[in-house]
Parts: sequence; structure tokens; C-alpha cells
Amino acid sequence: MRRDVRKKYNQEDDLNIKIIKYSSIGVAILAVIVLALLIYSKNLNNEVKEGTLTSEQISNILNNVGTSGNTESASSEIGKSVNELTKENIVNSVENNVSELINNTISQNNVLTTDKVTSTTVNKIEETENTPKEEKAELKFDSPVEGEIVRDFAKDNLVFSETLQEWTTHTGIDIKADKTTVVKSAEEGKVKTIKNDPRYGLTVIVEHSDGYQTVYSNLLTSEFVVEGEEIKKGQSIGTVGNTAAFEIVDEPHLHFEIIKDSVQVDPNIYLK
Repeated sequence: MRRDVRKKYNQEDDLNIKIIKYSSIGVAILAVIVLALLIYSKNLNNEVKEGTLTSEQISNILNNVGTSGNTESASSEIGKSVNELTKENIVNSVENNVSELINNTISQNNVLTTDKVTSTTVNKIEETENTPKEEKAELKFDSPVEGEIVRDFAKDNLVFSETLQEWTTHTGIDIKADKTTVVKSAEEGKVKTIKNDPRYGLTVIVEHSDGYQTVYSNLLTSEFVVEGEEIKKGQSIGTVGNTAAFEIVDEPHLHFEIIKDSVQVDPNIYLK
């Protein structure tokens, strides 16, 4: 009986010891957690205090940033409580103001650059307009042969043709010359065509600058040049003949034309 009572007391003592032991451990853990929270809270409070700027500091920053007229955004930040302005809020505000200031500066520089470019362009246009233009002198052609003009240019009126026995126009001049007289180029150019024209016989056409062409007809030969050849003024082209069907009755002569932009013009105006 006594042994049973003693055994019961021993079990109760062991249970109480365990309860005390575990309670002590729990209290110690709780104390550590509370202490850690207190330390963390203190550090957090210090960080917030360190990251908070005074109203005077805020005004100085915003005054420096707002020199270009960005006072409206600055005033909204100053109106906040100083305790609400953490380091992150201030940095964001300053970055926004600086960004806006940079954009305004770039915009102003672009306007100035555009104005400068426009002014420069206008000045160049005015200089171009005021610069006297060099007038290109018209070509002066030499006579392809020496001789008397026996039939003149008559594009707008009629002349009598002994060969055709009728009144007709005449788009060139006929220069009297003996057969085999050498015909020379009136101006430098390029031989465009050598052909037998059904009206004016053996013909050489030379192209010149500025849309001019010269036509040498009623030739006996054209042995001195070939098509596509670049020739100089005074270079031999051929010899005077009597191959023009429309002027076969006339004395030997050179039928000479000048064409400007595909229109026959009076050779007398251009010959020296």
C-alpha cells in the first residue's frame, strides 16, 4: 500500500518538473522574440528618422530644381507632413522634377535650333536670289563655206523654186560654192546622221550643245566623218555637190540649216 502511494507521488513530481521545464523554455523563446521585435522596431524607427528631411531642406531642393518654373509640383510636396516624406518619396519627387527640367531644356534647345536652321535657310535662299545668274552665251557659228547666199531663209514666206517651178518655203540658206569645195563644221559637236535625203540629197547632221543642230545638204561626198564622231569647229565634213532633187536646176551650192530645239531658225542670226 505504501509502495503504491509513493509511486503515485513520484509520477506527479515528474509531471510537474516537465511542466516547469517546458514553460521555462517557452518563456525564454517568447522573451527572445519580444526582444528581437523591440530591436527591429527601434532600428526601423531610426531609419525612418534618418530618411526624413526637414521642411527647410525640402524647400531648398525644390527651389534648386524649380528654377525653370516647376513650382506647382513643388508646392504639392511641401504641403505634406514632414513625417510623411520618407527618403523614397523625396528621391522620386526630385527625379520627377529633374526629368521635367531636362525635358523643358531640351525642348527650348530644339526651338532655338529650329529657328537657327530656318534663319540659315532663309539667308541662303536670299543669297541665291541676289546672286547674279551667269547668262550662257549663245553659240556663234562659222560659215561652213565661203560664198554668196543665193537663196535666203524663208520659213514664214514663199520663194520661187526653179526646179519645182512653184512658190515654196525654204528652211535654210543656199551658199554658192564650186563642186568639191570642202565643207567645214560650223561648230564643235557630234555627227548625228549621215543620210541621202530624198529632197536635199547627201546630208550630214551635227548635234551641238544647248539643243542646236546644223544640217549640211546637197553634198557630193561625206568621206571625212562617220556617224557618232566627235568633231571640232572648222573640221572637214564633206564636199559641195549637186545631189538635192528639189534644187537640181540651181548652181552648185551648200544647203545649210540651223535647228534649235527641233525648230528651224534663220542661220543669218547665228553666223559670224
